[in-house]
Amino acid sequence: MVKVGIFDYGAGNIFSLKSSLEKNDAEVDIITNLDKVKDYSGLLLPGVGNFDPAIKSLNSSRVAFQDLIKKQIPVLGICLGMEMFFEKSEEGKLGGLGVFEGEVILLPNKFKIPHMGWNDLQIKKPSLLLEGIKDGSWVYFVHSYRVKPKNEEIIKADSDYGINVPAVIENGTLFGTQFHPEKSGKIGYSMIKNFLRVCKK
Repeated sequence: MVKVGIFDYGAGNIFSLKSSLEKNDAEVDIITNLDKVKDYSGLLLPGVGNFDPAIKSLNSSRVAFQDLIKKQIPVLGICLGMEMFFEKSEEGKLGGLGVFEGEVILLPNKFKIPHMGWNDLQIKKPSLLLEGIKDGSWVYFVHSYRVKPKNEEIIKADSDYGINVPAVIENGTLFGTQFHPEKSGKIGYSMIKNFLRVCKK
């Protein structure tokens, strides 16, 4: 059995993610710091909350987070969790984790914000997270921002919302989804399984 930690920013509402992991036979701890991160085979940054408060809650663990990346412990950032990988966000004033160059920008105001509902994935490149997932599969989004990576090679799938929204990013053992796999039915379940498979390695 693989053991993973879900980082809780204090916003709550992470039960569905915990449940989805446990249905895939993972042992799951809800954590508020990375002091014991070496006890885990993977870490998840959930998609609940706002940018600045979430970054503040992680600030005391920045060194541990960088260490985790060096040790190549898999990390899955979901929605806000993925946005925190970048250098800055228009949602807040604080700097992000900066593991990827780029920023997080507000969706154009000509579209309905937040973008909420099911959209299909346009898979661009091979991805461990998307193994066995067919191009055109539908997943569930709830977001007002999108990531804008400097290196577009890390974008593995887009979704069309009048503009191309990076939906899946991946680089080494860092994974991110703009959508919520824990709310995306069988497709999301398969992605969670894929992430845990990486954790087992």
